[in-house]
Amino acid sequence: MQGTREFLVEVLMLSLLEHPNLVTLLGYCTDADHRILVYEYMPRGSLEDHLLDLPPGSASLDWTTRMRVAQGAARGLEHLHDAARPPVIYRDFKASNILLDRSFQARLSDFGLAKVGPVGDKTHVSTRVMGTYGYCAPEYALTGKLTTCSDVYSFGVVFLEIITGRRAIDMGRPADEQNLVQWAAPRFKDKKRFAEMADPLLRGAYPTKGLYQALAIAAMCLQEDATMRPAISDVVTALEYLTVAGASSEGAPRPQKLLQQPQEDDDDDDDDRP
Repeated sequence: MQGTREFLVEVLMLSLLEHPNLVTLLGYCTDADHRILVYEYMPRGSLEDHLLDLPPGSASLDWTTRMRVAQGAARGLEHLHDAARPPVIYRDFKASNILLDRSFQARLSDFGLAKVGPVGDKTHVSTRVMGTYGYCAPEYALTGKLTTCSDVYSFGVVFLEIITGRRAIDMGRPADEQNLVQWAAPRFKDKKRFAEMADPLLRGAYPTKGLYQALAIAAMCLQEDATMRPAISDVVTALEYLTVAGASSEGAPRPQKLLQQPQEDDDDDDDDRP
């Protein structure tokens, strides 16, 4: 029954929603208990395929591509939150659900857990907790109260995966490193440890200020207090700045709201700050 419901939700959502950063549904087929969804072909597979648990010797995504993928995924969420009427809460934002076309443009897929968001004077929708362990916002996991802020938290987890190359939950790591958000929390507070959070497969090939600013965005999205998280539209604006600044020495006007370091260190030179 649950599988049938998710299938119907996905068909409905993708039939009504259209955006360059959402996967296109070409068709579907049902035969008794067998159900198939036909998406447009995504030749690069998923973000997970290019980011997590890569075989030795595999090429890693470069910094600019990572930021472009994050920006595209955020734009997809922005369409669901701000353009769809009523708004749609994705509820299952994770690397394996972000598909990549030939030019590494991100497309959100798998809308089986998507939920119509609150309308009118309602602040949230109440629902049974669904999603993937490690990506769910704490207030949703505890109370079942779902808002667009829940998606922003999940985006923060995936963005942290993009920056670090680590899984949200990795039971193969030491106990104090298994939960990515908990591992990152003390490092967000110490500028001297920011470099520890960059994916080793980048081999240092990233702009220092770009790393600091990306971590600032992730930290804001991962605020435990949902009301302190930015709207996804603000995240898109900040990521657009990062993408342009990474490709141009002059960059673009800096969006001050998000691009602050997770914590300032008084004993560091101002020139080192993004």
